Amino acid sequence: MSTPVKVVGLQVYKSPTCGCCEDWIKHLEQSKLSVRYDNVSDMPALKNKLGIDSRYRSCHTAVSAEGYVFEGHVPAKYIRQFLKEKPLDAIGLVVPGMPAGSPGMEIGADFSPYQVLLLTRDGQSRVYATVQTYESQF
Repeated sequence: MSTPVKVVGLQVYKSPTCGCCEDWIKHLEQSKLSVRYDNVSDMPALKNKLGIDSRYRSCHTAVSAEGYVFEGHVPAKYIRQFLKEKPLDAIGLVVPGMPAGSPGMEIGADFSPYQVLLLTRDGQSRVYATVQTYESQF
């Protein structure tokens, strides 16, 4: 008998016209994460409210039931890992910008290595994971 998969609920906030946001949501759902989403017209105001400095921003923002934030194209595997660990003083994970080949940003075989950053309550960050290959993010 297989172990049941724990379903994690996320509320995603996105622009109504962003296609990569839709693709990232599909990635989360395919990874067995429960997702609700809302289209938001003033994303900068939302990100300000959540404490996400402009240098860490991307196109969409997710918030867990516990209030942790996941900004940008964060792979589902790191969201699950973070929520299991709940690092002290962290507000969430961010992938600044829109790295080619990250979940939701797949464009053919293009891939750019990128970092997933842990964002702390004091507004600083540190590297949580380095994604060197397309396959390693799943």
